[in-house]
Amino acid sequence: MKKWRRFNGEPILELKQTVEQTIIREKKAGNKLKVCIGSDSQVRGGTVEFATVIVFLREKRGGFMFIHNESRNQQTSIKERMLLEVAMSIEIAYSLCDLFDAYDIDLEVHADINTNPQFESNVALKEAMGYILGMGFAFKAKPNAFASSVCADKMV
Repeated sequence: MKKWRRFNGEPILELKQTVEQTIIREKKAGNKLKVCIGSDSQVRGGTVEFATVIVFLREKRGGFMFIHNESRNQQTSIKERMLLEVAMSIEIAYSLCDLFDAYDIDLEVHADINTNPQFESNVALKEAMGYILGMGFAFKAKPNAFASSVCADKMV
């Protein structure tokens, strides 16, 4: 079971239940929500460290996020690592999308992949876009993928 936490470090015991309670609380407070899910990774020695975030944006009122970290002792190519990040984001998006649909909340999956071919991560752009769109999710890549390239990046 994946361990999730709030930004302040407080553990989240049951992710789906906590997300639903959060949606209900935010709607009661009059906030219109949008959710962006993204992952990022860093290679440190022989270990790849990953962070996945669920970012809740309140229209004109800031936002907050839930965070999951994990490490893997496997070396992969840049393309494999980018697609693994996308797979982690899709796994979470897929497990929660029925909630977002039920409460009419827009969901985007963000990929930490550059649209500029001069950048290494671009090798995974077509596959990542096809994967995300094929699963029925809205897709954002750099420079518009702040959930992965900013939020998750800070949590790795």
